Amino acid sequence: MSAPAHIWVNDADHLAALGQAIVANTAGAVATWKVEFNELTLTGPAGRVVDAITQLRDHPDWRFIQLVDLAGAHYPGREQPFEVVYHLLSHVKNHRVRLKVSTDEDTPVPSITPVFACANWYEREAFDMYGIFFDNHPDLRRILTDYGFHGHPLRKDFPMSGYVEMRYDDELKRVVYEPVKITEWRNWEFLSPWEGDQDNRAWALPGDEKAGS
Repeated sequence: MSAPAHIWVNDADHLAALGQAIVANTAGAVATWKVEFNELTLTGPAGRVVDAITQLRDHPDWRFIQLVDLAGAHYPGREQPFEVVYHLLSHVKNHRVRLKVSTDEDTPVPSITPVFACANWYEREAFDMYGIFFDNHPDLRRILTDYGFHGHPLRKDFPMSGYVEMRYDDELKRVVYEPVKITEWRNWEFLSPWEGDQDNRAWALPGDEKAGS
């Protein structure tokens, strides 16, 4: 039994037809499409993302009326190293689509909160974790890290130790923030989770014999 004509079937041919239709009917707001792993991914210029999202939501043949997720990504080798990825769901057509736009560290991406109010916290998370700015966002501030946090922890260049550590100061009776101080370095050679005590063989651990090989 074939699917009704108004329902998109999740196979490569139907996904390709959907991608072609979206690119052809969004006047450049969506520029390219591709099908990989039985999923449709669209790309477009960041400056027109509000237009693209609005058309994907409102076009009667698509009706992607739910923003499922919005996330950032960091690719340091690219000219525009940051991506904002939007995942949309059509209840009417029983289908999902992914839209990607790229930007750099200084160029904001237009906020889609006027189209999907739930994008508010998603965009704040992308700002907090990656430092991606969103133009016309109603309240762009950190959402997962605290107000004294320095940097953006999901960037590829963010150090494992972070930049700032905090502690409670008994004299000041408050939490204080200080630059991270690394007082001891451990030899991470990835062959064993333990190094043992090389000066006291009574405390040797399984795997320590590799140190002498």
